[in-house]
Amino acid sequence: MLCVSNLLFAQNEHQIVVPMGGNAYTSVSNDRTITRNGIVNWNSSDIVYKVYVRLTQPGELKIALDKVANVIGNSQLSVGINNKFQTVELIEGKDVPTQVGSWKIKDTGYVAITIKGLKKAAEKFPDIGGLVLSGSAITTKTSYVKNNEGNFFHWGRRGPSVHLNYQLPAQTEAEWFYNELTVPKNEDVIGSYFMANGFGEGYFGIQVNSATERRVLFSVWSPFTTDNPKDIPDSHKILMLKKGKDVHTGEFGNEGSGGQSYLKYNWKAGNTYKFLLRVAPNSNIKDSTTTYTAYFFAPELNEWQLIASFKRPKTQTYLKRPHSFLENFIPAYGAHSRKVLFNNQWVYDTKGNWISLNTARFTTDNTGNVNYRKDYAGGLDGDSFYLMNGGFFNHFTPAKTMFSRKETNQKPQIDFSKLP
Repeated sequence: MLCVSNLLFAQNEHQIVVPMGGNAYTSVSNDRTITRNGIVNWNSSDIVYKVYVRLTQPGELKIALDKVANVIGNSQLSVGINNKFQTVELIEGKDVPTQVGSWKIKDTGYVAITIKGLKKAAEKFPDIGGLVLSGSAITTKTSYVKNNEGNFFHWGRRGPSVHLNYQLPAQTEAEWFYNELTVPKNEDVIGSYFMANGFGEGYFGIQVNSATERRVLFSVWSPFTTDNPKDIPDSHKILMLKKGKDVHTGEFGNEGSGGQSYLKYNWKAGNTYKFLLRVAPNSNIKDSTTTYTAYFFAPELNEWQLIASFKRPKTQTYLKRPHSFLENFIPAYGAHSRKVLFNNQWVYDTKGNWISLNTARFTTDNTGNVNYRKDYAGGLDGDSFYLMNGGFFNHFTPAKTMFSRKETNQKPQIDFSKLP
């Protein structure tokens, strides 16, 4: 009876295949061995892989290798969780072992599966397409990037983007949008976009583009929907009206298309930066355009700087959908956590009133909504809103949660007539 019971359990337990292409990372920043087909051209034992899955219950976790190819001679790999490693031998001409090992998982949350290369007979270790996971710790709610449909290996490895949607009072004609942003020290991870002033037609914030370059970025989408800016007809192109000193302007694509501007500026983690956006429809209703102008205040310079001013055709609007977001735009850095604080949100309406935006709705993108990644959070941190993503932390904030920060009454002190 015991044997039958064990057999039934084995047949009924869940088994998943975790593709390397959407779930594996290395500490090598320029590594190119993780592809949509898995780990390929792995030639150095210095490259160590980590594969992340989020478990919803403790229990036994059994691991096997999936889609192993190009086995030459005798190779040895080491697979481990929490510093408990098992060695697996891959021998040319022999079947791949059906199981590497079994681990006892004592808690829920993210588990990092580490893969190391110990010995290879040729120039490269074998290619690995994925991992087969089974055991009582695996359920239908285990979170991982399941497949590459919709280019999810790219989006999944980037990690979930997160947003704060500020609640604009009804019937408000908001012409100016003001926000303050602080990236805490050590949270300025490469590939991060800390977006302060989002609006219905674009976005404005700061980036970490590399170890040596940082930018202030302001973009406006064209009303013509395409990912290729060359497809935009002249009647739908974003027109650059003016730009600030040393600001680069041009076009962008791949996530919609339109006009882009950026200033290379070495902003610093721990300092608070101010963002001001004007959204002004043309007063001549026959000229259906709206002008978007972005200003940036750095405490190191102690003055407002013009980033750029763009005119958008086929548009007559004041500020719509004020929001902030946090994203990672480099997939290799999706295993790093990042956090940002948003401190003091206001709009200035057409009647001359400053209105505080102290309530926000937290959301995540489709990577989080389909439960491929659960390392996303947002809400209140002291008197500020915050957003956090990446790094496979275990707590998460349910999407659509509403948060309200304390009213500070710290109205922006801005003389609009003196802006550049």
